[in-house]
Amino acid sequence: MGTVAPYTISPQKRARMLALLAMAWDGQWFLKVHDAYGWTAAAELNARVRAAFGRIEMRRMLRALGKQAADDFEDAARIIHTYFQEVLAAGFEAEFAVENDRMEITVTRCAAHMGSQRAGLERHDQSCIACPGLWQVYCEVLLPDTPIEVEVQEQMGHDAPRCLFVIYRRSRDDRG
Repeated sequence: MGTVAPYTISPQKRARMLALLAMAWDGQWFLKVHDAYGWTAAAELNARVRAAFGRIEMRRMLRALGKQAADDFEDAARIIHTYFQEVLAAGFEAEFAVENDRMEITVTRCAAHMGSQRAGLERHDQSCIACPGLWQVYCEVLLPDTPIEVEVQEQMGHDAPRCLFVIYRRSRDDRG
């Protein structure tokens, strides 16, 4: 009997496939929780899980980049943007801009939102519930000593053509 050699998958195809599988896993998890407990419980749990996973994502990014934390506010945007392009590229398109104490993230393609629409549930904004908290935890991990505030200006799950998030870096005196 002869041994069987595995196929070879390029690193790019493997990374894309893993990103798509992770999104599918997340979507299936949401659907099964929805089936068992309803939309509200599923959306709330999804937001909690997404925030917890967001911390893991950014800690892994920092490790991959050989950093303990982002160098500054602009570097945090660069790290998140790199994550979107290099890891989540299969399902997301976003632009990042930073000026002084303000970061703007414009999302024009969101796999989570597209998946929620395909699911055909009574609502398709569950990913939108998790998203503001996700940006918050990304920044908390990347800039642990920097207070920030996330402002949601537009969301595709609320019939906008794109998502627009503005993240403000606050001074310690601004925290209230």
